[in-house]
Amino acid sequence: MKKLFRKTRTRVAVIGIFLGSLAAYGFTDNYFEISRNLDIFTTLFRELNIYYVDETRPGTLMKKGIDAMLESLDPYTNYIPESEIEDYRFMTTGQYGGIGALIGQKDDHVVITDPYEGYPAQKSDLRAGDIIIEIDGKSAEGKRYDEISKILKGQPNTRVNITVRRHGEEDLLVKEIVREEIKIDNVPFNGMIEDGIGYIKLTGFTDNAGKEVEDALRKLKGEHDLKGLVLDLRSNPGGLLNEAVNIVNIFVTKGTNVVSTKGKVKEWDKQYRALNNPVDTDIPLVILVNRGSASASEIVSGSIQDLDRGLVIGKRTFGKGLVQTTRPLSYNAQLKVTTAKYYIPSGRCIQTLDYSHRNEDGSVGKVPDSLISEFKTTAGRTVFDGGGIIPDYTTEKQVLSPITQSLISKYLLFDYATAYRQQHASISDPREFSLSDNEYNEFIQWLSDKEYDYTTKSEQSLNDLKKHARKEKYFSGIEKEYEELRSRMMHDKNHDLVTYKDEISQLLQDEIISRYYFQDGRIESSFAYDPDIKKAIKALLEKSVWDSIYNRPAVKNTENDTVNESGN
Repeated sequence: MKKLFRKTRTRVAVIGIFLGSLAAYGFTDNYFEISRNLDIFTTLFRELNIYYVDETRPGTLMKKGIDAMLESLDPYTNYIPESEIEDYRFMTTGQYGGIGALIGQKDDHVVITDPYEGYPAQKSDLRAGDIIIEIDGKSAEGKRYDEISKILKGQPNTRVNITVRRHGEEDLLVKEIVREEIKIDNVPFNGMIEDGIGYIKLTGFTDNAGKEVEDALRKLKGEHDLKGLVLDLRSNPGGLLNEAVNIVNIFVTKGTNVVSTKGKVKEWDKQYRALNNPVDTDIPLVILVNRGSASASEIVSGSIQDLDRGLVIGKRTFGKGLVQTTRPLSYNAQLKVTTAKYYIPSGRCIQTLDYSHRNEDGSVGKVPDSLISEFKTTAGRTVFDGGGIIPDYTTEKQVLSPITQSLISKYLLFDYATAYRQQHASISDPREFSLSDNEYNEFIQWLSDKEYDYTTKSEQSLNDLKKHARKEKYFSGIEKEYEELRSRMMHDKNHDLVTYKDEISQLLQDEIISRYYFQDGRIESSFAYDPDIKKAIKALLEKSVWDSIYNRPAVKNTENDTVNESGN
């Protein structure tokens, strides 16, 4: 009997192990694949470094191998080595040690492009347009702006000597600057666009973004009789998810579902609700977005739209519905890995690109139109997934003329603003300053010996015609007519400077204003001509306009082109 019992117990144990093995088969099989490939990679890496004909750099090889592996997934899953941790920390906190200025590449030189008001660079009178010649006695000639950026950053309270060449000054200027803890505000500007209409510009979602928006709104409400509010999220690439939830919470009641996340690890799925009492649930609200509004910006604008708390105006957003989590690695490195998708209150995910299914050439396709689904807002309006946030009112895309693009890319608007600042100690208020006709003519005269050639679309089409006609053996028969048409179509710079005067003058005006009033001035100046802001004001002040937009039929995103990874 005992022997039989032992046999039975053994069989039960064996059956149990067998069933357990079946249940864990998928995991075991996957674990074996991971172990096998790790072993192959380790032996390959060792043999390569021992026997390759030239000396190798193991760290560089490994970094390239990791980056190439991650590129096959999505652009947001990244390896962060210890040397880049500070840059990553800046992206999440907005803080770094440095002088407080944006720099840019101009030919072989690095120039100051925007000193932050109130920080060491501006307090030491470094100006936009100053060319960096030396840092602590070492030449900056030929260095790229990212190299110079790393040198300028450092521990707060440390000193750095910067030698610059300033337009109109014969001698070089040497500035001794004490680095500080630089905190880039998420809300660089808040104020009134006009009577009754408040405006908050939000440029990031780092720590305390929600508190900054709340403080700005309370300030506007305390100082003005608000009839409406514009929250500008244009070109805001996103950031921390919890800060997006905090910002939505400012405008919706406590307990409201704002966003939920779902991924492969079900234990990590989470629903994010408004945890605090709101600041204002009644004020008419417009969110401005464009193609550069992504991630957390889309959570805010999408949630406000889904909850029917306000209107979204502008251009269709980027369409990033993915959530990243950082995981610690050896030697203080980190992995930023996509772990989930997020879903806004209607239940939709606005992810545009499908990274799980790549084309044969490695490109990534958008979610096909056949798979885009309808969802309903709280009030029953129809919205769609799979293509970013489609605004309730879509404004026209503003395309700069070829001559304006050339003037920008050649730094000519920038350089003229630098020269203007040197000749004028002060200008009027940003909302009052404007270039006179005489001043614009002076700018045209200044351009007379500058190089800024460009090709118009008509000229490009003509060039394409010549190329294809030659290839197909037709050109000899149309050459005379072609040359006549070409001579008539060739652009005239002076004519274009007059034709596109309004466009060029506005941008030049903004650049000049920024020399005196920094980023605040640039934002205030734009109120006079920004078409998105004009539409927002009209919607907030005229109920008929609000109603016509609010009740506008939903438009399904039918764009279904292929996007290359490099262009994302």
